Amino acid sequence: MFTMILTWVGAVLGLALLIAMAAGTFVVDFDDRLQERRSKAKPAEPAGPLP
Repeated sequence: MFTMILTWVGAVLGLALLIAMAAGTFVVDFDDRLQERRSKAKPAEPAGPLP
């Protein structure tokens, strides 16, 4: 009985870990897209003084 409980607990923890890893990649991709959007929205600054 104890072995069955540990097996189910391990299975649930494994699934939770897989879901957390998948969510992590989604968050990283989403953050990259937001960063690209912010960098495109920022106006380009001149490299030196204007004549």
